[in-house]
Amino acid sequence: MKKVILICLALFTLVSCSKERPKIPVYAWTGGPGNDSDEELLIKFKDFKDKGIDGLMYNGGHNPETYKRVGALVKQAGMQFHAWIPTMVQGENPKISKDLYAHNRNGESAFDKPAYVDYYKFLCPNKEGTYNFLADLYGNVAAVEHIDGIHLDYIRFPDVILAEGLWDKYGLVMDKEYPEYDYCYCDTCTSDFNGKTGIDITEVDDASQIQEWKQYRYDLITNMVSRLAKVVHGKDKVINAAVFPGPTIAKKLVRQEWDKWDLDAVYPMNYNDFYVKGPEWVGEMVTEEVNAVNGSKPIYSGLFICPNSEDKTKENDPENHGLLPSEIETAIRTSMENGATGICLFTPERMQTEHWEAFEKAIYKEYEKNQ
Repeated sequence: MKKVILICLALFTLVSCSKERPKIPVYAWTGGPGNDSDEELLIKFKDFKDKGIDGLMYNGGHNPETYKRVGALVKQAGMQFHAWIPTMVQGENPKISKDLYAHNRNGESAFDKPAYVDYYKFLCPNKEGTYNFLADLYGNVAAVEHIDGIHLDYIRFPDVILAEGLWDKYGLVMDKEYPEYDYCYCDTCTSDFNGKTGIDITEVDDASQIQEWKQYRYDLITNMVSRLAKVVHGKDKVINAAVFPGPTIAKKLVRQEWDKWDLDAVYPMNYNDFYVKGPEWVGEMVTEEVNAVNGSKPIYSGLFICPNSEDKTKENDPENHGLLPSEIETAIRTSMENGATGICLFTPERMQTEHWEAFEKAIYKEYEKNQ
């Protein structure tokens, strides 16, 4: 009789252990490889996987060979691998003519006089040379065997209005659209717009009040995404993008009407500290984002992690703010309850021990969607 009981207990334990815990999908933005060896990279990737990360958005530059090498290691660690490559932001490059860069309302080139920071050298999405450069770049990387997808970033215009949390950092009050941050007014954009609408945007009193001009620029970005999606899909890979929240905020700040984009998934950067909001705001944004795409594609809620929790209140730069360990559960829970398919961390390297502990408790759950 004792033997029968032991066998039954063993079978019960086997069945119980074989039933996996529920878990939400988790992605992470990261990059490299720097000088790390294959062994060092594999150890890091396996650690990410063990901590609950299912896939990486990996920034490894433009060289397909880098993605071939790193991708093999990511796959060995058991994760998905997406190449995270900035789109409209491109530094000096012999493959890019300087006349491809966007111009602001003052007529200044983003190459010669970028807005805010030196790397804000944005290309004009209305130039065929811009498309040709990007199609070649993404097509070559998408052809790499271990690539699951291409992840677009900076697929937008410069911030015509900065998120409120950044105003103090740059000494600005962005109560309207100022000319030096308003793009693109190159000859191609202004003449094409004039031809389509009969409006000479260079002659109007306040260009920010012309709705047709806003829509025209939304459409320029939307059309670029559609063309790049064809390139990536032609390689039998998926395409997704990091976008601003909303899309109400995204449209207002950076001209992204991303709910109309031909993407396989969307990764809104729901970075609450940049908007001077608490962690519960993340869930509010997810509600809008899920409704905006009407369930047609997955929404992965991007979460910005505070790298030094003990110093957050002393730190003036919001780029060093982010979710505290005590806030990460709220951000994850409200994301999932409001319809997100999963989350994406910026970045695993910013996560402290306390973050990982709270994170583990939050991701191994089943969440009921709010009605």
